[in-house]
Parts: sequence; structure tokens; C-alpha cells
Amino acid sequence: MEEKPSHAATHLTPDPVEATEAGTRHEGGRAWKAMRALALDVTPLRESRDFRLLFAGQAVSFFGSMMTFVALPVQMYGLTRSSVAVGLLGVTEFVPIFLMAFVGGALADAVDRRRMVRATEALLAVGTGLLILNSLLAQPRAWVLYFCAALFAALNGLQRPSRLVAAEQMPAAMALRFLGATVGMIVGPALGGLLVAALGPAVTYSIDLATFAASLAALWLMRAAPPPPGADRPSPRSIAEGLRYARSRPELLGTYLVDINAMFFGMPMALFPAIAEGFGGASVGLLYAAPAAGALCVTLTSGWAKRVNRHGLCVALAAASWGLAIVAFGFAPTLSSALLCLALAGASDMVSGLFRSTIWNQTIPDHLRGRLAGIEMVSYTTGPLLGNAESGIVAGLFGVRASVVSGGVLCVAGTALLSLLLPAFLRYDGREGLERKRAEEEARAGALGRAS
Repeated sequence: MEEKPSHAATHLTPDPVEATEAGTRHEGGRAWKAMRALALDVTPLRESRDFRLLFAGQAVSFFGSMMTFVALPVQMYGLTRSSVAVGLLGVTEFVPIFLMAFVGGALADAVDRRRMVRATEALLAVGTGLLILNSLLAQPRAWVLYFCAALFAALNGLQRPSRLVAAEQMPAAMALRFLGATVGMIVGPALGGLLVAALGPAVTYSIDLATFAASLAALWLMRAAPPPPGADRPSPRSIAEGLRYARSRPELLGTYLVDINAMFFGMPMALFPAIAEGFGGASVGLLYAAPAAGALCVTLTSGWAKRVNRHGLCVALAAASWGLAIVAFGFAPTLSSALLCLALAGASDMVSGLFRSTIWNQTIPDHLRGRLAGIEMVSYTTGPLLGNAESGIVAGLFGVRASVVSGGVLCVAGTALLSLLLPAFLRYDGREGLERKRAEEEARAGALGRAS
């Protein structure tokens, strides 16, 4: 049979049609690889039933909690007409969360974490019911809002969900958890702002109460999460051991201090009810939701994070970017520009949070995970809680714009100073941290084996 001549034999130049098709296939392949490199990694959802349950239940519950997150300060501002009173909600929350985070961390290393989370979720629902009853009074009491804020803080300090995926999958697991939280932080505040303005806080709190059912059902279906072998009993001594370990690790200290600095100086959320009055009352929900919209963009394109190893450097750069975005927010003349600046700030905070969580979860030995999680919770809640009080006080003294802009400037300056003081934090490489964790766990397992 006679062979048909190929294009290469009959033409000195490639066939333009074939070249175009080949180029399209090649470019399409590269584009597909690039999209997959950026796309969210869903491996933990595929491989862990308990992670799927936790992800779904907590996402629904968090959506409701974010509506309360907006409704509570809006109700406080409506009762008092004071940004200082709103900021003091953060002070009220700080003490119980500071104390109970250490207790919760020690308990998480010694008891079934699923059982503890289930109990605290039920008590959070009770607290939400108390907010509903208070809102139905002819004259709601401001002290009840402070009490419930403190109660929620204490319970959140005790609530230490277990780690349900392998250490190697931590970047993906953190991104997925952030995805559920971020969607809740976009939809929840936006809807909460509309509901509290149109129907009042009681309806908003009632929807939050209903969402706890999903979380409790998911937690009930999850398998037990017992402590690791040889777990230390909760005690002041075990808490002190966790603090000593954190102090010995400069990369951990860097994550704590850089985030506290950024949130303490650059957290303007207590000012949102006052700022929203210039843009229209219902815009308060949009202001609360805008940072989460920026965070969602980062989360959905977070596939690149698993190929980054200089985690400390990324945290520092992201914290400085947050501060710059807050400065721009302070000068924003319109609602759209204000929302854009807050979205950029939220994107920066998500990058920081993603790599901070990766450092925490990939490198800390399992027998210390709960206690170090308590320290982590203190670090990432201290800044926002005290920062809201700081921004409210500065706004009362010098005005809202001065409070926002000065906070952003101090955030950038503080991040630069901490980076100079903690060079090991900037040099931290995730691969070395993971190897150190494995070595520490193997050494501990060997010591327990010899002791038994």
C-alpha cells in the first residue's frame, strides 16, 4: 500500500493548520497545569470522612456566628451611640479567651476533643438564646451583650478541634477550613447587616441559633478523637511545658508577635458602625464582609502555597501588606474604594493566616498540639480584641480617620521591627520544620517505649 506523504516531506515549512492545532494543545496543556497549580487542593475532603463532617458542620455554624458577629456590635452601638463601648466588647472578650485558651489547650492534649467541641457548641447555642431573649425586651440591656461576648470568648477558648489529616496535607486542610470560614465571613456579615437593619437583632440571633443544629449533628457523627499515647495530664506544669516549647522556637514566636502587632494596630472593625453611617446604615455588613471577599480570592487560588517553603517571610510580607491596605482604607472617599481596600487587606490576612497555620500544624509535635493551639488562639485573638478597643479609644480622642490611618502605619512599622529582631523567623523553611517534628516525635516514641 502506498504511504501518504507527510506534511514534513512535502513542505519546507510546517502546515499552518497543524501548527496552530499543536500550539493550541501545547498552550492549553500549560494553561491547565497552571490552573491546577493554583486551584484549591481538596485532598483532605476526599480522604477523611471526619474532616468532611467537621468542614460541613462548622461552615454552617460559622455562617450563623458571623451574623451575630455583626449584630452584636451594631446593637451595642445602637444602645450606646459610642464607638468606645463597641471597642470595649473586645476587652470583655480578651480576659476569658486568654485564660480559657490555655486550659482548653491542655485539655485538648488529654481528652477526646470531639466530645469537648460538642459540649462547647451546645453552650454557645445557649448563649445565643440569651441574646435573643435580651433583644426581645422593651429596653435591651447592654451588660447582657458584654456578658454573652465574654461567654462566647471563654467557650471558644475551650473549643479545640482535633487534627484529622496528615501533616503533609496541612496546607490543603487549612485552605479548606479557611474557605468555609471565608464564605461565612462574606455571606454572614452581609446578610446579618441587612437583617439587623431591617428586622432587628432578635431575628438575626435566631438564625444563628438554628445553624448550631448542623454543627452538633456533624460532631455527633464523627468518630472519637482520643489523645495521643502517653498524653500529659492537664495541669499548670503541662501548660508551662507548652509555653517553654513555644518560647524555644523563634519561628513560632514570629507568627505570634507579627500577627498580634498587625491586628492590634491595624484592626478597625470597631469603627465600622460609625464609618457606615457616612455610607448608609446597611453598608455596615458590606464593610464586615469585604475583608472576607479578598480572603476568598486567595483561598480559591491557594494551590501555590504547597510549593512555598519560606513561610516566615510570607507571613511578614502579608502583615505589612495588611497595614498598607488599612492606611488606604482610612483615606477611601467612597464606599466602593473602601470595600476594595478592605478586600486587599483581607487577602493579605489570608496569606498570613495560611502560612501561620501551616507552621503551627506541620511542625509542632502531636503531644503538644493542644497546648500550642491554646497559645495560637491567644495570639490570633489578642490582636483583634485589644485592637478594636485601641481603635475605638483613639477614634474617641482624635477621630475615626486618624485612628484607622495611624493604626495601619504602626502595623507596617511594627512588622519591620519584629522582622529585624527575629531573623530566624524570616529564614524559616517549612521542609526543615517538618523534619524536626518527625525527629521529635520519633525520639518521644522511643523514650515511651523504653519507659514501658
